[in-house]
Amino acid sequence: MTRSILFSLVAAIALSAPAFTRPAAAQQTKLLNVSYDPTRELYEQFNQSFADYYKSQTGKTLTVTQSHGGSGKQARAVIDGLQADVVTLALAWDVTAIEDAGLISPGWQDHFPDHSSPYTSTIVFLVRKGNPKGIHDWADLIKPDVQVIAPNPKTSGGARWNFLAAWGWAANAPAFDLSTAEGKQKSDQQAAEAAKQKTFSVYENDSARKFVTQLYKHVPVLDTGARGATVTFAQKGIGDVLVGWENEAWLASDEFGKDKFEIVYPGVSVLAEPPVAVVDKVVDAHGTRDVATAYLKYLYSPEAQEIIGQNHYRPRDTKILAKYRQELPPLKLFTINGTFQDWTRAQKTFFANNGVFDQIYQPTAK
Repeated sequence: MTRSILFSLVAAIALSAPAFTRPAAAQQTKLLNVSYDPTRELYEQFNQSFADYYKSQTGKTLTVTQSHGGSGKQARAVIDGLQADVVTLALAWDVTAIEDAGLISPGWQDHFPDHSSPYTSTIVFLVRKGNPKGIHDWADLIKPDVQVIAPNPKTSGGARWNFLAAWGWAANAPAFDLSTAEGKQKSDQQAAEAAKQKTFSVYENDSARKFVTQLYKHVPVLDTGARGATVTFAQKGIGDVLVGWENEAWLASDEFGKDKFEIVYPGVSVLAEPPVAVVDKVVDAHGTRDVATAYLKYLYSPEAQEIIGQNHYRPRDTKILAKYRQELPPLKLFTINGTFQDWTRAQKTFFANNGVFDQIYQPTAK
């Protein structure tokens, strides 16, 4: 299936066809990976690689089914009964929500390297070729004649990264150490100390609140997921700038032509760390714990890290990341823990019912 077809069908398809199937075998294993919106292509490629590896190691045939949608909606679906063996979602809070529902055991972020985030990403701008509105940084998004396309933070994990990237920029987030591979704060301990000192000013920052309030006045429609927002901007031709995942910007450029779009990197953005987890209650019922664990562990293998880079995500493997530096350049990035203390506080403050987003967002009158 071509990427063009995938873009066209995204609004209608929530549960995709199996990404990898083999003829029936004496021993067959099945997994359901419930993921967020933009990872369709990544996991189609990864699933085939892992199935081949699993077959070579065990002699068993593996079928992996993918489910995609806004990260928040996907987490809710698992909580409501969608039988995910693994979740590969956009942000830690969505996995924590599944943990709070009793489906994932505490300590899940320690089960795999890098806090169970096998790759990173960030938030960038995709503009029309020639950048006719002169969009170069966050402040340009609220120019009077700029129309911004972005998804809904209530349902989309990518949209919550968007929101916090904008808020963190406007609130003048803590100092950065650009000598590190991805512009992280100097250490977790220093980040925690900075968070203690900055938390009140970040959350109560009037400049940030005013900027983000203005920003969402420029958003004519909130799609439920990141892929839907990409379709709105790139295929339907609505808006002057798409604010979203770096990989989505590259995918749109690859799909529709670099002669139509340009990617703009803001001066400061957020280090996005999409996490993965085994859904303990489901794998114990299915008897799939071993294969589910192996599936997520394989994301850290050189083969998988290469696939991650090919799909415009930032590999954790620094040698593989270096191969993709031309399109995935070093950036000044702040972290959630270093700026907002943690995802739990950020979620409850900004995105819970009657939180900051509900207070500031007014749908555009039609």
